[in-house]
Order: sequence, then C-alpha cells, then structure tokens
Amino acid sequence: MSQLSAEMTWNEEIRPVVDNIAKVIVGKEDVIRLVLVAVLAGGHCLIEDVPGVGKTMLVRATAKSLGCDFRRIQFTPDLLPSDVTGVSVYNQKTQEFTFRPGPVFGQVVLADEINRTSPKTQSALLEALEERSVSADGETYMLPNPFFVLATENPIEFEGTFPLPEAQLDRFLLKFTVGYPSVQEELAILQRQELTHPIDSLGPVASPNQIVQWRKQCAQVHVDAALREYLVHIVQSTREHPSVYLGASPRGSLALFKAAQALAFVSGRDYVIPDDVRYLAPYVLAHRVLLSADARLSGLQVRDVVSQVTDRISVPMLSGFGASRK
Repeated sequence: MSQLSAEMTWNEEIRPVVDNIAKVIVGKEDVIRLVLVAVLAGGHCLIEDVPGVGKTMLVRATAKSLGCDFRRIQFTPDLLPSDVTGVSVYNQKTQEFTFRPGPVFGQVVLADEINRTSPKTQSALLEALEERSVSADGETYMLPNPFFVLATENPIEFEGTFPLPEAQLDRFLLKFTVGYPSVQEELAILQRQELTHPIDSLGPVASPNQIVQWRKQCAQVHVDAALREYLVHIVQSTREHPSVYLGASPRGSLALFKAAQALAFVSGRDYVIPDDVRYLAPYVLAHRVLLSADARLSGLQVRDVVSQVTDRISVPMLSGFGASRK
C-alpha cells in the first residue's frame, strides 16, 4: 500500500470516525482513509487479500462507527440472484405478491468472496452498485441512502471461482489490499483481543444523515481547471500506453475526480492538490485497465503501467491555490 504524503492530515469532523475504527483495525490508517474516501465519494470498494487480515472487521467497524445498518452476503457457487436482491412472496391473506428485500438492502453491505459465485449472481449486483436500485418482477425498488458495498476476493485460491467481468470491476470506485500488520501491530492486536473483541463495544460516532451532508460538502471541493486537465490526461494515457489492451473509460475519469474531492475533504482541505490525484490513481485505475498478452507474459503489472503514466505527465503548477482556498 502506498503511503500518503506527510502533508495529508485529517478533517477534524472525520477524525472521531477514524479513531473509532482504529480501535478494531490496528495500524491501517491508509486503509481506513481509502474506505472513507469511497463512502464519501458515493462509490464502492473491492479488497483483494488473503483471509485473516481483518477485511470483515473493517467493514463492521465502519458500519458501526457511521451508525449504519450492516448486512453481509456470503457468496457461494449455489447462491441465486434472488438471494441477493430479494424475492416476491405470495400473501394468501391479501392474495397479492409482496416483495421481501434481500440482504443488499443495507446501508453498508459486505459482499464476501464475491468471485465465488456464478456470473449470473454477480450481475445481480450491477444495478445496485451503479443505480442504487433493484428491479424485480417489473418493479424498481430504491436502496437506502447512504448505500455502500465493500466486496472481498481471495487472491490465493482460484478453484471454484468466477473472475469478475470488466463491467463489474468498473463499478467499484477503489480496489486495494489491507496487508499484513507489523510485529508491533500484531502484538497490539493480541493484547486488545485477549479478553474480548473491541468490535463488541464499538458505538456510533456519526450518523447516516451526517454522511449525506459530508457527501454534499465533498461535491463542493474545488478542483482547478489545470488539475482537471491533468486528471483527464492520466486516464487518456492509459488508453494509449503500448502495453495496454484496454484503457480506463470515462467512468474512470469521473471516479478519479470524485475520489480526489473526497480525499481532499477527508484530509481537511476544500481544494484538490496534485498529490491527491497521484495517490489515488493506482487504486482507481488499475482494475479498469487490461494489459496486452505480451505485457502479461513479460510479468508487467497494471500498477506499474499506472505509475509510468503518472510519472510521464507533468504536474500542473497551481499558483496561489493553497493560500487562497484555506
């Protein structure tokens, strides 16, 4: 996981949420920052990591800290689309069908091991992720606001898995890993969970209404015209790189733009700086880019390509933006 620059701090409004989550997730401030960026940008996260590093606890701690309704979907090969979205049940008293919402009707949803279910069931999430609604039996049902999905994948075991199609990957704002803790962090985990798990006593320090307000504030974060051009050039360059078969779409530009606004807000600024864009580019763009066959055979990684792209494009000089926007 890349490190944020030393200049990046925390918004005082957000800090209590971070401290609360950190009671459960030890030493992963960058990971917490990325999750909060996705929540406030109105996007979703995909975490690809080995079992046991705290992915589930991260989502539960986030939901509890934000005072949101938490739902979990354990994806398995025999899971049906209706098990995710819901099903219409016949009511004998009223002699009508009544829609019974599925687990996707939560404010914070954990889609655990999403690549272990069939493409048909995976596609049941497409409408929910993009349009915040579910269609069933000719009716459209709106999902709660806020609505946030954090999906997980296991990068080790591939037997019995179904890789996510590009259309599904493109719906996730960010993709990242949690990573193993350091020795000191792992010792702290042992100490905190010696008698009880800290998640059991965790309480809310924010509310769903507050999240909606923070999202409105994120949308007001200033993005200089030169910085918008810089951002678009980065995305455009992923389509022109010789090692790339398929570059990021305009949805990638919009995702990077909104994520940068959210990162600025989370960091306590009302303006975006180039470091916001550079830091977020691998997490926003890497899963939206397909390498050519030759590039994959040579061992080239998508993150390497994104790094090459950001290094080649000149960072814009935004004179006076810091002093005038503080």
